[in-house]
Amino acid sequence: MTQPLLELRQITVSFDGFLALRDLNLSLHPGELRAVIGPNGAGKTTFLDVITGKTAPTQGQVMFKGRSLVGTREHRIARLGIGRKFQSPRVFEKLTVQENLALAVTRPKQPWSLLLGGLNGEQRDRVHHLMGIVNLQSRADWAAGSLSHGQKQWLEIAMLVGQDPDLLLVDEPVAGLTDEETDLTADLLKSLAGNHTVLVIEHDMEFIRRLDSPVTVLHQGHVLCEGTMDQVQADPRVIEVYLGTTEEENG
Repeated sequence: MTQPLLELRQITVSFDGFLALRDLNLSLHPGELRAVIGPNGAGKTTFLDVITGKTAPTQGQVMFKGRSLVGTREHRIARLGIGRKFQSPRVFEKLTVQENLALAVTRPKQPWSLLLGGLNGEQRDRVHHLMGIVNLQSRADWAAGSLSHGQKQWLEIAMLVGQDPDLLLVDEPVAGLTDEETDLTADLLKSLAGNHTVLVIEHDMEFIRRLDSPVTVLHQGHVLCEGTMDQVQADPRVIEVYLGTTEEENG
């Protein structure tokens, strides 16, 4: 088996005595698509914060491409190939779809050159390819602020892909989306796996099922179980701590 792209080894995070994560172990291999579920308070956000360097573990190790990330600053972790999409879309609303994607594909970031048409042919091709991935070609000249919520989510995912990360961390991508948008988002993330490793956190069980990927269940900062969606849904522990709770509790 290939070496894991990402490994979390016995990660514990304590906030003034409260254990947000406790002895958490998880590994992802190159090209894998993985879903992570768990009730509110399970430690999902802290889990992402540890990977991206926003929160330092109290103990344990985070390995990416065989090197430790502990103590590495957030911007350096991003440059190593880890991209994160937050729950709410973070796009430049006054810029067009094309301009948002142009910012994503340029290195170093030089927005003044973009205003002067500073993209080379390869970068322009990349922008058009990204618009095709998320089906926004017809919205190329639209201001991002005029897009629907779902389209903004897709644009941000495309911007993330434009940075060419090895690992994409996607946090609740279908919150507030229509059923059709939810299905399209699942198809989009499935299409990105293989070329990228994709980790998705979500509450929507039908969306998770559509991903058709391994599922990791977090509970009280610890991995409760892992398996297919059918396996975790049938696990009595999962039914008790997560699937048996009300929608309001699940958020």
